[in-house]
Amino acid sequence: MPTVSTKIKVSRDGQYIMAVGTYKPRVRCFDTYQLSQKFERCLDSEVVTFEILSDDYSKIVFLQCGRFVEFHSQHGHYYKTRIPKFGRDFSYHYPSCDLYFVGASSEVYRLNLEQGRFLNSLQTEASESNVCDINPVHFLFAMGTAEGKVECWDPRTRNRVGLLDCALSSVTADTEIEGLPSISALKFDGALNMAVGTSTGQVLLYDLRSSNPLIVKDHHYGLPIKSIQFQHQLDLIISADSRIIKMWNKDTGKIFTSMEPEHDINDVCLYPNSGMLMTANEAPKMNIYYIPVLGPAPKWCSFLDNLTEELEENPESTVYDDYKFVTRKDLENLGLAHLIGSSLLRAYMHGFFMDIRLYHKAKMMANPFAYEEYRREKIRQKIEETRAQRVQLKKLPKVNKELALKLIEEEGEEQQFSKKRKQKNLPSLLKDDRFKVMFENPDFQVDEQSEEFRLLNPLVSKISEKRKRKLKILEELEAQGQEEEEEPEGKASDAESSESSDDEKGWVEEVRKQRKLLRQEEKLKRQERLKEDQQTLLKPQFFEIKEGEEFRSFKDSAKKQKLMKKTLEDRLKLEEKLGTLNVSDTTVGSKQATFKLKKSEQQRKQQEAEKRHRQERKTLRRSASHLKSRRGRGRLFH
Repeated sequence: MPTVSTKIKVSRDGQYIMAVGTYKPRVRCFDTYQLSQKFERCLDSEVVTFEILSDDYSKIVFLQCGRFVEFHSQHGHYYKTRIPKFGRDFSYHYPSCDLYFVGASSEVYRLNLEQGRFLNSLQTEASESNVCDINPVHFLFAMGTAEGKVECWDPRTRNRVGLLDCALSSVTADTEIEGLPSISALKFDGALNMAVGTSTGQVLLYDLRSSNPLIVKDHHYGLPIKSIQFQHQLDLIISADSRIIKMWNKDTGKIFTSMEPEHDINDVCLYPNSGMLMTANEAPKMNIYYIPVLGPAPKWCSFLDNLTEELEENPESTVYDDYKFVTRKDLENLGLAHLIGSSLLRAYMHGFFMDIRLYHKAKMMANPFAYEEYRREKIRQKIEETRAQRVQLKKLPKVNKELALKLIEEEGEEQQFSKKRKQKNLPSLLKDDRFKVMFENPDFQVDEQSEEFRLLNPLVSKISEKRKRKLKILEELEAQGQEEEEEPEGKASDAESSESSDDEKGWVEEVRKQRKLLRQEEKLKRQERLKEDQQTLLKPQFFEIKEGEEFRSFKDSAKKQKLMKKTLEDRLKLEEKLGTLNVSDTTVGSKQATFKLKKSEQQRKQQEAEKRHRQERKTLRRSASHLKSRRGRGRLFH
C-alpha cells in the first residue's frame, strides 16, 4: 500500500488475497496462481472493514467510514447505499442473504440483498456495538458491545437468546485493568466455542453452554485485541493486538510462540490449511510469515517447504569460518613454511588460508607461554585503567616516549604563537582517542634501528627545523609590528630559496650516509651468519616413509620449487629441450603446441620391459622362419 494497510482477507477458494488501505483509499487484489496483482481499485472514502461474499473476488461488500456501504462485482463498482449511523463492523447471513451492521447505535441494521431493501432492525440494550460475527454451523448472531457484553441473537426469530458479561469475567487476580473493558474482537470456532477479545488486552474463550469463560489469556500490554484466529491442527488460538501476535494452546493456555513486528498491527489473516500468516500493519509493506510447524506451505508457494528443509538440514556457514589467514612470514615464524604447496594451505591473495586448529597447535608449540603473556598484558591493562581514575601527574607515556616529548614541545610552541595571534588551539594528538593506542600498545613502538626510520629521520628532523625557523621569523615580524605577509628586513625571497636548496643537499647527503651504514651492517650480518653456518654440525635426519610409497631423492621438491619460481617462457623453453613440448606454425598463421606427459619411473620400467619382450619375440620369429626354410630345402634335395 502507499502508506498503511488496514484489513487483509483470503477468498474461500484460496486463489485471491485482498487488502484495503490508504492513502488514497484503495483495494488491491492479488492472484496467488499468477503470483501477481490482479487489479487495484480506488475508493471515495476509507474502508472500515470488508467481506468477500463469493468464492472468488466477484462479490465484495465494503463498509466505509462515511456511513457508506459499497458493493463491487467482477467488473468494478456496482452499487452504493448508506446506513443511518456510522458503522464499525458487519456480518453476512448466508441462509437469508442478510447483512447485519453494528456501529454507533443501539440498533443492528439489516439489509437484505435478495430483496434489495432494509428490513426491521434489531433493538439491543447496548448504547454502541463494536464487533459482530455469525456462527458458521447454526448461524447464531453475536455482537460485542461497548459495555463489555456479548449479546447472542437468533436470526430466525429475531430474538435475543443469550447475554454474556465479559467485562466482569475478564477481571482476574493477575490482571490490572484501567477503566471498563469493551469488546474489540469476536470469533466463533465450530458450533460451541467462541473467543472474545477486550479493549484492555484480554482474550476469553467460552463454551456457549456456559456463562463462565474456560480460559482468560492476558496480553499484558493493555492494548485492544484486534484479531482472533483459530488454528485447528495444533489446537492453537492466534490473538493479536497492535504490538504483538501470540499463539497459545486453547486447552491449557500455554504460550506456543509470539511475534513482535517492527510496525503496529491492524489485522491478521491465517491462510487456510497452511502455516502462512499475513498481517496488515502501519507500513506500506504487508508482512508475511511462514511457520512450518503450523502446517505446510500453500500449493502456490510449495517451494517454501524445500527452502525450510534445506535450512534445517544444512545450516549455512561461511566458506572460511574455520580457517585462519596467514602470510609467508607468519608461516616462517610458526615453522610451517614447508607446507607451502600442500593441501593444508590454500593460496589466497598475498598469503594462505589454513585450518584454525592446525594454526592454534602450531602457535602453542612455537610459543607455549603465549597465554601467560596475554594474561599478564590484560592484568597490566586493568591496572592502568584503575590508575587512570586517580589524580595523575603530567608524565610521558611508556610507549613512544620520544615521539610524545616531541609532540608536547611542538604543541607548547604552537600554543604560545596562537595566544599571541588570538587563534584557537588545535586538538592534541596525545589526547585524541584515535591515536591513543599508539602511546599504549607496545606493538606501535617506533623502531629507531629499522631501515625505514633511519632513512626518513633526516627528512623529519629537517622539516622540524624549518618549522622552528618559520615560527621564530613570524615572532620577529609580530614584535616589529609588521604584517604577516611582509618579508623580514635584510632577507629576500631568493635567500629563502637558497636556504631551502642547501637544506635539501644536506638531507641528501645524510640519507646517503645512512644507506652506506645500512649496507655495511648487512655485510657484517652475512659474515656472522656464514661463520655460524660453518661452525654448526649437520646431524642426520630420519624420515618415515608411508606404506605403498617409493623413496625418491630430496632434490625433486627443490627442483619443483625452482620451476614454480621461473616464468612461463623459461618453463616452455626447458620443456622444448627435454622434448615434452613441440610448438609449430600452422598454415593459417596461428601456432600449434603439443605436449607429452612426463612418465614416472614405474611407467618407464614397464615400457623398457615391453620393448625387451618385443625384441625377444622378433628374434624367436626370425629363428623359427629360418629353420622352416632349411627343412624345406632338404626335402627338395632328397
